[in-house]
Amino acid sequence: MPLMPKRVKYRKMHRGNRKGIAQSGNALAFGEYGLQSLGRAWITNIQLEACRVAVSRSMKRKGKLWLRVFPDKSYTKKPLEVRQGKGKGPVEGWVAVVRPGRMLFEMDGVSEPVAREALRLAASKLPIPTKFVQRHTSA
Repeated sequence: MPLMPKRVKYRKMHRGNRKGIAQSGNALAFGEYGLQSLGRAWITNIQLEACRVAVSRSMKRKGKLWLRVFPDKSYTKKPLEVRQGKGKGPVEGWVAVVRPGRMLFEMDGVSEPVAREALRLAASKLPIPTKFVQRHTSA
């Protein structure tokens, strides 16, 4: 079951822009550890699912994982060797718009080395640079 919206009002969307930094979703909200974006990209539902599978396998299904982005933007593509004009192409897939600073994944209930390794595996599946972040607990 791919990550995509259950239903949308309009299937074909404008490209929008990706400039600026993440205004929301840029801090740890649920877990103890997180993976934060340092670049900007459209991250596809397939890439997100690959990350989720890699992390859950690495954690051996212990702890809890939160996906902080959702691919709710459609992108279209015209078939190969088709002349210009004749309207916008069909929906090709779904992407999440990610800006620098956006928290992509959060996890809790595992030790720091396990979390670091799991998020490293997830980062290797993404097209952007990321960094591991940790909640600073005041002792």
